[in-house]
Amino acid sequence: MEAKTLVVVVGSSNPTKVKAVEETLRRAVSEMLLPRISQFEVHSLEVESGVSAQPVGDEETIRGATTRAEAVLKAMPQTDWGVGIEGGVVQHQTMLMTTAWCVIRDRLGNISFGGGLMLPLPPAIVRDLETGLELGDATDRLYRVQGSKRAGGVVGHLSKGLETRQQAYESIFTYALVKFLNPEIYELGSVSE
Repeated sequence: MEAKTLVVVVGSSNPTKVKAVEETLRRAVSEMLLPRISQFEVHSLEVESGVSAQPVGDEETIRGATTRAEAVLKAMPQTDWGVGIEGGVVQHQTMLMTTAWCVIRDRLGNISFGGGLMLPLPPAIVRDLETGLELGDATDRLYRVQGSKRAGGVVGHLSKGLETRQQAYESIFTYALVKFLNPEIYELGSVSE
């Protein structure tokens, strides 16, 4: 069977999310890990998440990622995979923590999820979130920067650069990708068939 170009659309114009998908696919395709995929294109399309500006809890965060993935498939018929990445916050025992989820949906209806990026938030950020600020704005305020959610994010600041938001998103995209890397054991059809 002939190899094909995989067309992927990320349901966001955030360059951190788009670069995370591009970098992970670059590695996967160059190592020939995706069956019958020889090349890929990654595009972005800003779509609504259908959830609050600051999702709270895994359920709402997953719903936002799923809505984004499905919206790009509807909006762009030439797309093989719709990808939604959504960041949120979640209460874990006595700590408010970050969370993030990635959803990949293909034209055949296959869907896969990957999540992570859980780290404790400091009291100053928690207080700002309680007043209604989004995590990116609270991070900007604490660190006296602008646009952190389109760059290293709170994870970059709190880890002092040991990990960036893009690296964290690469991980959750990779986790969502495992079904497509192993279609035979997950019993998936393939868009390249």
